[in-house]
Amino acid sequence: MARENPAYARIREEYATKYLIAREEADLRRAEIHLAIPEVAEIDRALGRTGLSLMEASMQGEDVQSRIAAVRRTNEDLRHVRAELLTSHGYPADYTEVRYECPLCNDSGFVDTRMCICMKKKLVEAGFEASGMGNLLREQSFENFDLTYYQSDPTALRRMEQILARMRLYTETFEAGKSGNLVLFGDTGLGKTHLSSAVARGVIERGCDVFYVSAVSMLSDFERERFGNSAGGETGVGTDRYFSCDLLIIDDLGTEVNNQFTTSVLYNLINTRLNKRQSTIINTNLTQDEFRKRYWDRITSRVLGEYTVLPFLGTDVRAQKLSRKN
Repeated sequence: MARENPAYARIREEYATKYLIAREEADLRRAEIHLAIPEVAEIDRALGRTGLSLMEASMQGEDVQSRIAAVRRTNEDLRHVRAELLTSHGYPADYTEVRYECPLCNDSGFVDTRMCICMKKKLVEAGFEASGMGNLLREQSFENFDLTYYQSDPTALRRMEQILARMRLYTETFEAGKSGNLVLFGDTGLGKTHLSSAVARGVIERGCDVFYVSAVSMLSDFERERFGNSAGGETGVGTDRYFSCDLLIIDDLGTEVNNQFTTSVLYNLINTRLNKRQSTIINTNLTQDEFRKRYWDRITSRVLGEYTVLPFLGTDVRAQKLSRKN
């Protein structure tokens, strides 16, 4: 997981907090038991001297190993008596033990020097939420992208098999600042959102910062920042987010109001991210000809020249799903 992920510092602090809370709660349970069962308090004081007893045993000349073994046997006997005292008073034998959420890392977030799987999962979940498409990313993956919806047209099927393989490879090899850009052309319902969501999911799981947004919401954010108002649908994030994320996915480009301001914003964003080698994926229902007619030459030349173009083919999958249900 990339340590520069915006969620990392917050989650690392959460782990530090819950680690301390778990230990504090154990201390409270121990204090409760010491009041209720004074014999346990005496045993705990004796167990607390184990380290000193081991040191003394190791410094007393010959037969060190047998003396150390004797200290350890005494220690085990005390623990056994302690457990019996707890259970005889109606408490679990492990009542005073620290109860960590994760037994692998004891809520530290790390096993030795490697990040624990529980912390990786937390970062992935945070990435889903920060992406703007949390629920969608949980549902849509490469594994559940169904190619049978394209099999009635052999040309479309071959194309979509190639696109699926290309986008999977893009995801599996993604590196911030190195992986380039994609533009997905095609009619509505052909799987552009599904596959770009699958990319977002996989890239987040690789520890990178992904932001997925519709063109309308994105431009509303820039409008609100520039003019102090917007037409609605804004994500409510600062526009710095669009320039800082490792992968920006712009959905439904071409549905936004097209004017000098929005076109200028789009050019600046695309150009800046290209110059900084930050990856971008654009989805649009426009054809390449419609795209050229709608946007400045400076935009179209950069997108069609610097992005890998993936033209989707087939028949509206959503319509096919509805017809199958009926």
